[in-house]
Amino acid sequence: MAASRTMLTIAWSLQRSHHGEQPYWMVVTLAAMLGQIGLPGGGFGVGYGATNMMGNAVPRFSGPTLSQGENKVRSFIPVARFVDMLENPGADFTYNGKTHQYPDIRLVYWAGGNPFHHHQDLNRLMRAWRKPGAVIVHEQFWTATARMADVVLPATTSLEREDIGYSTRERFMVAMKRAIEPVGLARDDYEIFADLAKRLGAGEAYTEGRTSQQWLRQMYTQSRERAGRVGVTLPDFDTFWEKGLVDLAPTPSPVVMLDTFRADPQKHPLATPSGRIELYSETLAGFGYDDCSGHAQWFEPAEWLGSPKARQFPLHLLSDQPFTKLHSQFDHSAYSRSNKINGREPILLSPEDAKARGISDGDIVRVHNARGECLAAARLSDRLRPGVVKLSTGAWFDPASWAGSDSLEKHGNPNVLTLDVGASSLSQGCMAQTCLVEVERFAHTPPPVTAFDLPSIIAK
Repeated sequence: MAASRTMLTIAWSLQRSHHGEQPYWMVVTLAAMLGQIGLPGGGFGVGYGATNMMGNAVPRFSGPTLSQGENKVRSFIPVARFVDMLENPGADFTYNGKTHQYPDIRLVYWAGGNPFHHHQDLNRLMRAWRKPGAVIVHEQFWTATARMADVVLPATTSLEREDIGYSTRERFMVAMKRAIEPVGLARDDYEIFADLAKRLGAGEAYTEGRTSQQWLRQMYTQSRERAGRVGVTLPDFDTFWEKGLVDLAPTPSPVVMLDTFRADPQKHPLATPSGRIELYSETLAGFGYDDCSGHAQWFEPAEWLGSPKARQFPLHLLSDQPFTKLHSQFDHSAYSRSNKINGREPILLSPEDAKARGISDGDIVRVHNARGECLAAARLSDRLRPGVVKLSTGAWFDPASWAGSDSLEKHGNPNVLTLDVGASSLSQGCMAQTCLVEVERFAHTPPPVTAFDLPSIIAK
């Protein structure tokens, strides 16, 4: 690598493991040792290929967004620790060098996202989810989150509402026009919140007298002003809405990360305490964490193939993003279902691991560890090394019983197996990729998959 121009890149997925921040720190360390940071085609990069944002040489400005306001409660938790919060109100936790306390949550109001998809150790989540006095959710489909809620407010999909599609460094800004009228009783989230605010006596303060379309116009107009400051000329809102698309064409000059810093570190310092690339951080060392020191290093994961736990659970489970859906969205669609085997999510095994367990291609298998168990369908692949299996995320959570927990998950959701522990005292992030399991052929008649069954509606 030192003999030629080399750029080091690392995928975002590695952060979702025990001590997941260490590989990124080490990549920067190695790139600094090579001495090519700030040179074209050299240095390091993170997440290339994962989204349109990385490496996209478009001007950066804040798009059409609402002000985030201020949290008057001043309570904070990392999103991956919300089950800890429900289980341990008032308890201390560390994050980024500070100590915080978990609040005592009596009511959960969840709009956007799906905790019964993205969280780990779903059996533990099921137990904690019952502790608050009430759970209210906005949902578009009859997901596990909707099933586990006390009140479900039907919300529109992006095809049933008007919006603006944009994120920082994206090349295009899109006028997302309503394709169909809202189905059934579905309403836009804005309309739901506006009516709730009105009932609470804060309707005018919330809406400021604007409809959702007027808010889109307002946000876009404010965004035009910010775009102008970086040399981007956006058309007026009516022109944008009629045209449907704005192409923020890439700037003609290539982007070389940290080139100005390399040219003049004094004039262009970094946002670190020293203004330099810090291979050793006095700040992090001063936190005194046992699982994150002042420099990049290897810490033994809670579970890995070199640990004693591997004698009982000898397979490392990878739970990657699925190619047939976005996270768990539209798992009920024909495209997603076409990849399933007899209605269950496929788990990939090497031929060697399958043979050692008497498993044939297409068999229904039981994947299990001390945290839970699920059924999946075996798919043999020589692209996996022995000792590693892959069960993609996104199968809608489908336990054999909703009344309790720790029951067999029937559909192939890997999050009944993954470990719900913070990645480190520093980040408190998700560590789903640190997971050991065992796989065996399921010898019984498999129970039916009911993840997509609709609820019984009681008319009044």
